[in-house]
Amino acid sequence: MSLNTGLTTLHEDDIAKHLAVAQGFVTRLIILEADDPSAGTALAGTGRRFVSTVSTGGQRRTREVELTKTIQSVRASDPLFSPAQHALLYRSRRGVQVALAVADVFARQTNLEGLQSRNATAPLSGEDATQFKALLSASAYIAAFTFAAYLGATLAGEGEPVEDGTEPDFLFDTPQDALKGMISALDRTIAGAPDDAALTSRARAFARLAIEGLIGRKARFTGLASFENVHIRLDQDDFTLDGFDVAPGQKRKPLVMTFKKPEEIIGNHIAKYQALKLAKMLMAYDFERQMNPFVELGGFLFTFIGDGMPGTGKTILIQMLAGLLNDYCQIAGYAFHYENFGVDQISSYQGKSGQNCKAFVNNVVNPKAIGFGTIDDVDQVAAKRSDDRASAGQHEVTAVLMESFAGASTVIRGNCTFGMFSNYPENVDDALRQRAGARWLVDGPQSEGDYIDIFAMLVGKNHKIPLGEHQLLAGQEIKKAVSQSYAEHARPKEEGLLAVWERHEKEEGKIETLADVGSYLHMIKEAEPRFTGRAIKNITDAIKMRAMDVDLPDDWFATPDAFMHKTYDEKKAMIETLRGPITLEMVMQEINRYADSEFRYTDKSDDAAVTDIIRRERQREKAVREIEAMKADGRWQG
Repeated sequence: MSLNTGLTTLHEDDIAKHLAVAQGFVTRLIILEADDPSAGTALAGTGRRFVSTVSTGGQRRTREVELTKTIQSVRASDPLFSPAQHALLYRSRRGVQVALAVADVFARQTNLEGLQSRNATAPLSGEDATQFKALLSASAYIAAFTFAAYLGATLAGEGEPVEDGTEPDFLFDTPQDALKGMISALDRTIAGAPDDAALTSRARAFARLAIEGLIGRKARFTGLASFENVHIRLDQDDFTLDGFDVAPGQKRKPLVMTFKKPEEIIGNHIAKYQALKLAKMLMAYDFERQMNPFVELGGFLFTFIGDGMPGTGKTILIQMLAGLLNDYCQIAGYAFHYENFGVDQISSYQGKSGQNCKAFVNNVVNPKAIGFGTIDDVDQVAAKRSDDRASAGQHEVTAVLMESFAGASTVIRGNCTFGMFSNYPENVDDALRQRAGARWLVDGPQSEGDYIDIFAMLVGKNHKIPLGEHQLLAGQEIKKAVSQSYAEHARPKEEGLLAVWERHEKEEGKIETLADVGSYLHMIKEAEPRFTGRAIKNITDAIKMRAMDVDLPDDWFATPDAFMHKTYDEKKAMIETLRGPITLEMVMQEINRYADSEFRYTDKSDDAAVTDIIRRERQREKAVREIEAMKADGRWQG
């Protein structure tokens, strides 16, 4: 029998009945533990210990654990607990109660409760005994996991704890044994903490380490699969358990951000249009199937890169997309997670930057929420692999992002998207940049009308200056502006690509067939070696996205039932009815858009190098002139 996949609310009565047991656990318990092989007799006058060469790995000894006294000893001079000490003791005791209550839920909703009552009257045998032992171990595992998750979620503190924890001697005979092992390891971890801050930090480190250890042992247990989809909520403590997702250690804070409306963005028509479409695409995600029809039908945008000069509106674009998603998620009642990975998460500790980046990716791809992750100024955060001046942390981030965006283990469900933004995309590693499925040129206001619109909007209304002959914001009407922007890509814009285009037209004639398209792509490859198979995949994805250039009607998102709460198959059918065919015009526009961006990056990179050489030569010539002048005056000491 599988567990109920809906939300299970833990009631206070179910928790209160475990109070006496939990109080006993935090006051005094006797536990049989494996010997610590690192322990030994201290050798006088040295910092070392004598460790016997005889193996004692299998030996176990009893240990008395008094968690309350250990917590008290942090400030031994004060008979009263500090708020931090009390919080840890209270959360530990309540964590045991909650863990036992969750184990009860598991027992009730599987066959365990029935087997327990039968075993109480007469010992089980055969198949029943095997199943009973497996389910009892699974329930012990769940109790240990719940305790660690509860501590991690309810103890105060932000970010990663700096202290190291002690991994528990995991015991999985019964839920009570599992929790004794957890309390014993928590006691070891906090023993000798110098102050309240270290006490809390060590306890949080223990919770993190325990969860990592448990996740690593999950495969050993049968009977846990049913718990994967369980959602248990404890409102009083603001604690949610979503199966074995390791997000329980992070409390979701409400998103604090200045949201922008699409009409507040002047220019950037294609980027704005694709952001609007992407927001609606993400909302087609089906939480039950954990899949998005757009991934199956084609055209889903998992990664994109936005590039443009400083001040053209990249930040506003992020605020617009996050604002749209936040609004849609509030209407649908979905969880929304926005996170930015920035320079502040690059660490001087080896491996830490990579861990921070992996945690960022995991938070965004969590299939139980709609996610939007941004890497602003990606050229500063992730280094080119050839750049030996970059820090090890930046190289770690590049490796993690490459593996996460298009690695062997990347699974695209369609619940999240990642945006990389940069003023200098030519400084981003080629392989990482090519993992961006779409290129958004964030070029800001362009036409005369754009500049009138942006000035009129920003100057406000506290004036009586006449507008003049101009229809305010008429040029920002998205359909009209986008069709004009796409049409501009019928021919290439960058000089390098234009030369290839003209040579192809001269040698092969007008592009009319798939063979012509392939021949044009091959010519581009000869002119720009970075134009690889991945570039072709990104172009075809963009073409499919244009074919799926379905403007999902706004009224589908006005209420949850109109579209968002429909079944996966209903959503897919509704989207399919709007799909259009792929045209040659569309194909050429997308090839030129993408190839233009590659040529633009190469040209920018080359221009920067040329400018650098010219600047150095000028400095050298100036230095030579000054040396000559110093020699003439007798000031040069050669």
